[in-house]
Amino acid sequence: MHLPWLLLAALLAPSGGEERHQPEVAAPEQPAHGGAMVLVRSELTVAESTDGIKGEKGRQLEEEEGAPGEARGAAGREQEADAAAGRGREPLGSAGAEEREAGSVIEPPPPAGTGPGDAIKEVEAPDLSGQEPLLKSIGDSYFKPSSPPKQENKDSELMTEQERQAEELFSTGEKLLSRSRPDWTRSYQLLEEAARLGHEAAAVRLAWARLLGSHLTQDVPAARDTFQRLASRGYPEAQMAMGFMYALGLGVDSSQAKALLHYTFGALGGSSWAQMALAYRQFYGINTASSCEAALMHYRKVCATVADQVSLSGGNTVSRVRLYDEAESTGGSSSTLDEDLIQYYQFLADKGDVQAQVGLGQLHYQGGRGVERDHQRAYEYFVQAADAGNPNAMAFLGKMYLEGNDVVQQDNTTALKYFEKAAELGNPVGQSGLGFMYLYGKGVPKDFSRAVKYFALSADQGWVDGQLQLGNMFFNGQGVSRDFKMAIKYFNLASQGGHVLAIYNLAQMHASGAGVVRSCQTAVELYKNVAERGRWSELFMEAHNDYKAYRFSAALTKYYLLSELGYETAQSNVAFLLDKGVASLFPEEEKYTRALLSWGRAATQGYGVARVKLGDYHYYGYGTPVDYEAAFDHYRMASEQQQNAQAMFNLGYMHEQGLGIQRDIHLAKRFYDMAAETSPDAQVPVALAMAKLGALFLFRIADESDWSDYLPLASVNRLLGPDWDIYLMTLLSVLLGLVVFFRRPR
Repeated sequence: MHLPWLLLAALLAPSGGEERHQPEVAAPEQPAHGGAMVLVRSELTVAESTDGIKGEKGRQLEEEEGAPGEARGAAGREQEADAAAGRGREPLGSAGAEEREAGSVIEPPPPAGTGPGDAIKEVEAPDLSGQEPLLKSIGDSYFKPSSPPKQENKDSELMTEQERQAEELFSTGEKLLSRSRPDWTRSYQLLEEAARLGHEAAAVRLAWARLLGSHLTQDVPAARDTFQRLASRGYPEAQMAMGFMYALGLGVDSSQAKALLHYTFGALGGSSWAQMALAYRQFYGINTASSCEAALMHYRKVCATVADQVSLSGGNTVSRVRLYDEAESTGGSSSTLDEDLIQYYQFLADKGDVQAQVGLGQLHYQGGRGVERDHQRAYEYFVQAADAGNPNAMAFLGKMYLEGNDVVQQDNTTALKYFEKAAELGNPVGQSGLGFMYLYGKGVPKDFSRAVKYFALSADQGWVDGQLQLGNMFFNGQGVSRDFKMAIKYFNLASQGGHVLAIYNLAQMHASGAGVVRSCQTAVELYKNVAERGRWSELFMEAHNDYKAYRFSAALTKYYLLSELGYETAQSNVAFLLDKGVASLFPEEEKYTRALLSWGRAATQGYGVARVKLGDYHYYGYGTPVDYEAAFDHYRMASEQQQNAQAMFNLGYMHEQGLGIQRDIHLAKRFYDMAAETSPDAQVPVALAMAKLGALFLFRIADESDWSDYLPLASVNRLLGPDWDIYLMTLLSVLLGLVVFFRRPR
């Protein structure tokens, strides 16, 4: 039975074409990350900067954007300057050219002039008396002392009967949406009734659903009218929506200046989406002056919201599918594979297989890979496996009882019982849970020393919750001596395992300079990573489902929204859909210009394929005039920075033909060899190109010699015309195909 568990591990682990929102189970024996129990809070004072609003009206998107990397001349030189200045490197908070493991965070090198000992320095503990501490456990929000009931809001007493009815309808609808399995139909019916009674929040939610085509028929004009009406009243989410529509020219004339203005108003009003969109533009200098401090301020506000949303279960697991990689993959649809594997393990679980029960319980507990979150089914699977003596199932049952949900009520005694059973069997999830109980004195006396002991046992086995909690205790000096170096060590370990709150803790430390040299650049990159793990990233799955169901316009709109929020994967998906021309949201003549813009944004964040696409667009003149020199520059950057084999092959061809660069057969051969060494898939094209290059070299010798005076046939150009190399490549391809055909296994 070893093979099925390798397949289950493949199902739960990130696939090549996906990026993880939260880490999943590495193998049936190793439980998935079930969420964090610590988060950071800090009241940092960050200087606000007021940036100018610039941009042009109209639909010339490339000019409004500033065309980062799309145009030759000043733009091309700007790209090189950025790379030289270190701004072109891939941010920690984004998905880069090589699909790094989700949540993996690598500490950047210390600033110039400092050594390893200076990057992490011992500092005196700040005096936090009377202030909110820098590090604060999520348990403070779960287990804070109960406060006396608040008096009824005086404003509610002034509400009319119609307003009370609308508020009640809206609250009921929101509760239906917050369930582990939302009732979309009934919820939107209630929201429709609330909106008709004048409830603005209900009207905004419905307008977003219509704009994105999310569970409602896409209706851009109706959404625009609602947003315009509410934006005129200063509603933050409506301001965000109008900024999004002006940025795209969707339902309105495109204007980057108006988009930036609405994003600013929305961010000031508290819209997390507007804060993300504005921070992304400020960090990369899109239509506004680049300002790291301003971006830090806005990202920090978003991350505070994301941290508040982290539950003990960790929330849904979101797959960020890259459409280009999925289309290029020869292994078939990943969603079909997931469905087949899930059905297989459901069959095994029904037959009493304990490991299958645990794996499916974790999938239903967290959601992801095509499985909706379902606490009822998760509970049933965990109970069956726990009754069979599985420690992982016991530990996750302890987490369910500790947190409480719509299936089981919060019960410290039962949670403690399961954690103790799992910890006795050496399970790291149970050890971490038991440490959490001692940390907060739930069901047991509060004991920091015993909490540290169990967190250390859990951390030594690689469990991210234990690593995070141990780092937090080292930072606060709870049960151990305060040690910033040890705190950073365990935060780094937990962040490499994908723990969102560990990344948040590191961001807070770098933003405030607590225990480390303050670095705005590092803090923003870490904050961006955290912000992109908010619940809104679930739009990735909705967009992918729309794409699979041929609802291309709805998919494109959702990806466009995520693109404006700074998600690199969404930017590449937008460019892919526009390049294919499958959506009808925009005029046909704009598709390449818009795709060029999105490829440029994705390339700026480090996606190598996007950089190659920029080269292709300049080479063939898609959305921009033909510019071989700009194409060569993009291919060169993709080759040097991302080691892209396609870019190396293209550089070889351009050297061979003398396009955008001086003709050099020797350099052409060098780049062809590099492409073959970088990727096995490039070996066959390189073999054909090298054969053609050898023939070209021989023909050139014949062409440049005096033999042509005696052998007119030696002049290839006169014999076959200027496109003779295409004929030669075709002939060599046919010969290679014949060789493969006759040498195939019989």
